[in-house]
Amino acid sequence: MSTKDSARRQARQDKAGHKRRRRTLYKALAAASALVLGAGGVVIAGQVASAGQGTARSAPVTDTIDCPDVGEKLTEVPDQARGDVDRELAALDTQIADAYQRLATGRAPADALLGELKDRRGATIGKMSDAIGRAAARPDKLQELSACAMRKAPAADEELARGGGSSKGGPARSDFVAIGSVKPNVRRPASKSGASKGSFAVECGRNDERHLNPDNVIVAPGVSNGAHHMHDYVGNRTTDAFSTNNSLAASGTTCTNGDLSTYYWPVLRLRDGKAEQDAGAPGGGQDANVGTILEPKQVSIEFKGSPVSRVTAMPRFLRIITGDAKALTNGPANANASWSCTGFENRQLKDKYPICPKGTDVVRTFNFQSCWDGKNIDSANHRTHVAFAKRDGSCPAGFKALPQLVQRIVYATPPGARFAVDSFPEQLHKPVTDHGDFINVMSDQLMDRAVRCINGGRACR
Repeated sequence: MSTKDSARRQARQDKAGHKRRRRTLYKALAAASALVLGAGGVVIAGQVASAGQGTARSAPVTDTIDCPDVGEKLTEVPDQARGDVDRELAALDTQIADAYQRLATGRAPADALLGELKDRRGATIGKMSDAIGRAAARPDKLQELSACAMRKAPAADEELARGGGSSKGGPARSDFVAIGSVKPNVRRPASKSGASKGSFAVECGRNDERHLNPDNVIVAPGVSNGAHHMHDYVGNRTTDAFSTNNSLAASGTTCTNGDLSTYYWPVLRLRDGKAEQDAGAPGGGQDANVGTILEPKQVSIEFKGSPVSRVTAMPRFLRIITGDAKALTNGPANANASWSCTGFENRQLKDKYPICPKGTDVVRTFNFQSCWDGKNIDSANHRTHVAFAKRDGSCPAGFKALPQLVQRIVYATPPGARFAVDSFPEQLHKPVTDHGDFINVMSDQLMDRAVRCINGGRACR
């Protein structure tokens, strides 16, 4: 065979090999872009390096749905319209959850899905505006919040997926960090003359009774599965979506001192691939919350004072939410829950889960707002009637210091275990979405005792 014939043959072989490699690459891309990991999972798009970049791959990403938070924009809602508005806000959350599930399971193209979601949200926002308009000026600008968009976020990688459950929307490797690599970051304002240095601890157990439901009586009263994620409860024994002030006051409690308050937060789950009792239920598997629900090892509830002044009694039935269940799409402005490990609690994380050293436990901490407007037990967006103290510990103008609720929840997790907090499905179980809820149902006598202890500098139980 001549040299020229050999060259032509080699060229043909090289060209055929290139085509085979290209077909293999296209098949890999197609499989990656279409991959849906389990019912209610997330769409994974594996991004393969271009020619000349070797075989390196960037981190996989997932599409989720980012919608404006209508509830956050509602600072004034007439009392007559509250019930209708709460129901329509819950309907908006359900619409997003439904759309996310359709996206994640590939049942609808993104453009068509977003158009349909905008129409549904527009109709619901219209009903909400009508309800407000029957008692006050109609808020027509709310219609500007009907459109949603797609958003990219880090997806669960293969290693985490093999650990089980990660196919349901997270967590991603980037959601975890070794606590030892975090620098101490806890700073507290120095106490000044007139500070209230006491404390009042409440022992309400660890939810041994397994009081769990996916309701949220503060944000979505009267709506089953209003949270679209499971909540752990201690204190008041009967809290659910249909609780009223009267029913809460008539309930029993798990607290040893007769405190009827309700304290609740999203459950923490091991991403172990095991089916919980709620695997096919609303708030559980139907809303992409999967894996074994962890029972807390310890729950501490304590009310603390102000570093600059005395505190005043909380009104009965005051409602406070701390943190933001939608912080992935809303942004971190209202994020407030902290993650750490025992022995490392001078290092707190808001947007990462901690990887704890052997022999230590995972800790979630909620430092609730400690300033009150002096008038309202709730507000339209469930935030503006309370506020956080300023950096020096003083309350903003027009607010007065309350006993500050601090919740500390400890979990014994297996070494190297991956876990995630329950969330709205489109929030992808990100640590920044953690949050806590509280309704004060203490009797006036018990609250007065707490205030006396705190202002008197005593540690009471």
